[in-house]
Amino acid sequence: RLDLPDLVAPDVSGVAGGGDPMNPLEGRPIRVLRVIARMNVGGPAWQVSVLTRGLDTSRFETRLIAGDVGGGEADFVELRDPDLPLVKIPALGRNVRFGDDLRAFIAIRREIRLFRPDIVHTHTAKAGVLGRLAAATCRVPVRVHTFHGHLLQGYFNRLISRVLVLVEKFLAWRTTALVAVGERVRDDLLAAGIARLDQYTVIPPGVAPAGPLDRESARVRLGLPFGVPVVLFVGRLTVIKRPDRLIEAMSYVLARRPDAVLAVAGEGGLLEETRSRAEPLGASVRFLGWRRDIADLYVAADCVVLTSDSEGMPVTLIEAAMAGVPVVTTDVGSAREVVRDGVTGLLAAPEAASVADCVLGLLDGQLRDQMGAAARARAEVEFSTERLVADHEALYEQLMVELATDAGQAGAG
Repeated sequence: RLDLPDLVAPDVSGVAGGGDPMNPLEGRPIRVLRVIARMNVGGPAWQVSVLTRGLDTSRFETRLIAGDVGGGEADFVELRDPDLPLVKIPALGRNVRFGDDLRAFIAIRREIRLFRPDIVHTHTAKAGVLGRLAAATCRVPVRVHTFHGHLLQGYFNRLISRVLVLVEKFLAWRTTALVAVGERVRDDLLAAGIARLDQYTVIPPGVAPAGPLDRESARVRLGLPFGVPVVLFVGRLTVIKRPDRLIEAMSYVLARRPDAVLAVAGEGGLLEETRSRAEPLGASVRFLGWRRDIADLYVAADCVVLTSDSEGMPVTLIEAAMAGVPVVTTDVGSAREVVRDGVTGLLAAPEAASVADCVLGLLDGQLRDQMGAAARARAEVEFSTERLVADHEALYEQLMVELATDAGQAGAG
């Protein structure tokens, strides 16, 4: 039921907790309301999970809103974090429908009225639209949005892409701060005219270190053979990920290393098409589906491969690095900010032959071990969950200090 009186904006401006506008927090924790369209398996869900659990509870109070996961997608919460506290708004899920979107918009506003946040932080495109509009109409003082990637290239035709740019330009004008997961992602958005440089903060993803695991035991659990090189792909099988390129590249690899095996961990809309493409390669391609035991995947692998046409900063590459596994990735998005070409992995041209050549190079044991060790050492410093959480805490506190300063100046004036 659409409760139209809820469209009247409650006043949660600057003083979301009520009280003196010169002192917005009044000694209490900063309240952060986090909004994501759906918690399907992928980088955004992992980052949201870490931030929901990881913020210092003496300084922050946080609440998470998420929609339903779509059909054919794996639910991150069920697979990886079943105890994650969240508020479900089913209509906030992936599909765009006016009625559902209006219901989701009203439901978000209700949560804002109940929680009275100081900051609304949105993740993913649809949540970014509905969440920021709800926050603006409720006069939430600080509004933040994270671009985990962008939809500017490779997803839609030129007309729809132009509309998306216009929408993001409008929303940026109503947003206090924008987070980009990588410098390339930020620079692409700036080139499209979305927001000002001073609105952006670059905060790369962070992942937890892999525990000590045994390769042979992991391969037993995954049903993978011993004594052969295993190439791993982790992700959704969608057009933008180019599973067709992945299978073609593997056919080139097998021509020179017939003992190699490709393990595909993930599903998606192109699963059956990808299975069909892989049939001529027989048992050299294994489809593992979505897995709870993510650590097993990496410890079982000799290298990880990504063949996408477009990416933000792929968490798969960071997970591989943290596990000490070198990667081959197409040079798209902010992938090169994770992979130091020739040091922690190899960057390939977006062509199957180039991907295959890089994979074959990494199947050399000495090079693989050197790059894997270098990848882990760098990941532990630059891509930890502790760094991810600390960066967000610093951003939130800076934004609240600026809010208080502006309120003080307005009061003095």
